[in-house]
Amino acid sequence: MILVTGATGDVGGEVVRQLVAAGETVRVLARDPVKAAKLGPAVEVVRGDLLQPETLTAALVGAEKLFLMAGAEDLPAVAQHAIPAAKHAGVRHVVLLSSSTILTEPMVTIGKWHLAAEQHLEASGLAWTMLRPGNFASNALRWAPTIKAQGAVYGTAGDGKSAPIDPYDIASVAAKALTTPGHEGKRYVLTSEELLTMAEQVDAIGAAIGKPVRLIDVPEAGARAGMLKSGMNEVLVDALLELMTSVRTGGGARQTTTVREVTGVAPRTFATWVRAHLSAFA
Repeated sequence: MILVTGATGDVGGEVVRQLVAAGETVRVLARDPVKAAKLGPAVEVVRGDLLQPETLTAALVGAEKLFLMAGAEDLPAVAQHAIPAAKHAGVRHVVLLSSSTILTEPMVTIGKWHLAAEQHLEASGLAWTMLRPGNFASNALRWAPTIKAQGAVYGTAGDGKSAPIDPYDIASVAAKALTTPGHEGKRYVLTSEELLTMAEQVDAIGAAIGKPVRLIDVPEAGARAGMLKSGMNEVLVDALLELMTSVRTGGGARQTTTVREVTGVAPRTFATWVRAHLSAFA
């Protein structure tokens, strides 16, 4: 049996779908079992919360493998509790959704959070696979409200480039690592195979919806105010702004062919991801 966390999100949900399609027995941990019910009758749902260790026991019973993911800020604490619980329950292999921000120089705060989780896992003695994706294509969904309302995107990325990866491709690598041998002890840096500026991503969205979308550069102070207004806490806002600064200065321009090498299929392009999520922007 494979236990999947984060199953109501983009990556975790796709991991579940691909595992079920491969005929695997899948259980998910969910704070809201009603929300997780959309995954279908083939999936067992157990109520629990990675930040409440006492809720993990029932979910881990009988699980041989674990797909572990959590919000970046919570990940060190989650790893500290969930990984020993998994080992105690008899889990043999953990696939951790980490981040390529570990590779930034100097390492940004978000990278440090993910590195702490990796270190907990590596020290556990369990078999492990670290997935280190870069910029998610789905991060563009945060632009949808202003695209719809104003035909504009507000950002601070400048001319910095990234290789935005479709969550589907991250999940494909995760599913391979969970179901086929040879992935233990591997750190997979995952990206698409195209480097794009924020402006090029915005143009791709405009082309898909058939109308121009403006990219408006905002100062860091404006970005900070907007994020705080949206409900983000100050620690996370500081970490995100630090990451944006790194991207502006080239820290996100990392590109690999790992998805193709692991799955045998080229990763999807950003334009393909946009077409699949057109209703979010149109």
